[in-house]
Amino acid sequence: MRVFENVTEVFAAKGEPLGTSEWLTVTQDRIDTFADATGDHQWIHVDAERAKDGPFGTTIAHGYLTLSLIPVLAADLFTVRGVRMGVNYGTEKVRFPAPVPADARVRDTAVLIDVVETAAGVRLTVRHTIEIEGSAKPACVADTLSLIVP
Repeated sequence: MRVFENVTEVFAAKGEPLGTSEWLTVTQDRIDTFADATGDHQWIHVDAERAKDGPFGTTIAHGYLTLSLIPVLAADLFTVRGVRMGVNYGTEKVRFPAPVPADARVRDTAVLIDVVETAAGVRLTVRHTIEIEGSAKPACVADTLSLIVP
């Protein structure tokens, strides 16, 4: 875990890697639970028998499920001390270059792209690259925005 003692240290780290998470297995149960939560029950995600004959040979995670894993994957990458709170501020760009097959393992590598002082606090842009074990292409590349309030 990278620890920033204060916001000044965060500004100095602009452009630097923040680390790589542990691997996480994306189980069919997680995919099914996401389908239930979002109402997206497309067969490519939830019907293992039909998916065997589909383009990927198995069910795959929803792209937005992969995106939603960023908080759990990145939780142990970095922290900023001496702030009142940090909040999700949105995303700048999200791409899904490769599907995540059921039971594949993924991990996050993050880079601090930008740090901007605003009236509300300090806005961080972090590029998350969600890699799939054994895949040449990542599952997701997303530039996320966070607001930290000193």
